[in-house]
Amino acid sequence: MFQIGPYQIVSPVVLAPMAGVTDRPFRQLCRQLGAGLVVSEMVTSDVNLWNSRKSQTRLDHTGESEPISVQIAGGDPEMMANAAKMAVVHGAQIVDINMGCPAKKVCNKAAGSALMKDETLVKDILQAVVEAVDVPVTLKMRTGWAPEHKNAPTLALLAEQTGISALAIHGRTRSCGYKGHVEYDTIKTVKEMVSIPVLANGDITSPEHAKAVLDFTNADGVMLGRAAQGRPWIFREIEHFLKTGQHLAAPSLVEIKTILLDHMQRLYEFYGAYMGVRIARKHVGWYLQAQENSRDVRRLFNQLECQEEQIKLINTFFDQLLGKERAA
Repeated sequence: MFQIGPYQIVSPVVLAPMAGVTDRPFRQLCRQLGAGLVVSEMVTSDVNLWNSRKSQTRLDHTGESEPISVQIAGGDPEMMANAAKMAVVHGAQIVDINMGCPAKKVCNKAAGSALMKDETLVKDILQAVVEAVDVPVTLKMRTGWAPEHKNAPTLALLAEQTGISALAIHGRTRSCGYKGHVEYDTIKTVKEMVSIPVLANGDITSPEHAKAVLDFTNADGVMLGRAAQGRPWIFREIEHFLKTGQHLAAPSLVEIKTILLDHMQRLYEFYGAYMGVRIARKHVGWYLQAQENSRDVRRLFNQLECQEEQIKLINTFFDQLLGKERAA
């Protein structure tokens, strides 16, 4: 349990913002399955682009549980401040600043983790955003911009001084992308230096690993990204293990089927039939990866063009799995 401004975050397991993944249907599902906080996909600080279909769906928070956290990305203090104000108008109750994305298309515009190179600019952006809105502002960053330049501790102190309410730190540098070893020593150092909540992020894939990272870093919570893809129940599994030291029973095939069909239905309703069918493909691929002999089904699913066919295939696949389970 930790505090971000006026909001008490009851579960220390948080969903990381992921472009193209953490849309409203997925955020709502993760909250229902135990996430203490979910963060939206990042939106650009150029509000002139917010009329696009992509931005409109990213800014839709209808029916979401509070607090609603919206991530903004950019490299200009004035534009970031304006984006923060507009995000609040669209329902944001927490504004998160992206200084953690290593993607080239973000970093080439001096945004995301590329900002970490310019500490003066970081300070200007943080101050501008904090002063622009009356909601808590959080910051997601990396340990530094290269292995030999780990300046997260310096930036963390700067963030606390400028009024940032919480930090999430990914245990790699910008130049590492998502490859190589995640180190939590820098996160531990940051936690020792600041009094605001710190979330540890990076390759946390199991209840045991989450506990080990929390024990080592003394962080206030963990932030999960890719580990939740196709496995949104990981939030309740980690929370239960942290509370009790016991493993929660794995979801049954029946429950996985129910969760998956519910997720697909939410996607169809949110995006409409055409886009919903296409976006369902990657999510279903993640869910089915854990099931044996699912490669042919995944390939077939990706060829289907209507929601009725997709639903029928998932029902058939899981009914076959359940039949084998009963026969065993």
